[in-house]
Amino acid sequence: MDADALPGDARQILLRAAARVGAEILLVANKPLRVPAGVTCVVVEEGYNVADDWIAERVQPGDLVVTADVPLAGRAVRQGACALDPRGFLYTEDQGAERSAIRDLKEDLRNAGLLQGGGPPPFSKKDAHKFANALDAWLTKACRESDS
Repeated sequence: MDADALPGDARQILLRAAARVGAEILLVANKPLRVPAGVTCVVVEEGYNVADDWIAERVQPGDLVVTADVPLAGRAVRQGACALDPRGFLYTEDQGAERSAIRDLKEDLRNAGLLQGGGPPPFSKKDAHKFANALDAWLTKACRESDS
């Protein structure tokens, strides 16, 4: 998981779900994080996209990457992994490309002074609920496929 900007509530949901099904979790961040026993935290150098690059270089088909970073999600999906936004959005190649285009357009508009504000609204209980449901659906499907 791309842990640098992951909301704490989403991290807790993910940790509980992984423990429930016995899934391995890697938290990747630019600084050390407190993690429960059995969870690995990989600390990468500070710098723009260093954690994202570390994840993208190691992701495997069938992995789940949890990230709010649209370009990282796109890279993961192109490599055969799944990517889940902490607000419950499961990326596909088509949807990821669409989100990337919208993100880039908004950034260009902000840079030109034509759009105010930036970033998503605060993480809400509704977001946490959507994330938990999407994660549970993905885990259920992945567990079913691994039993086959």
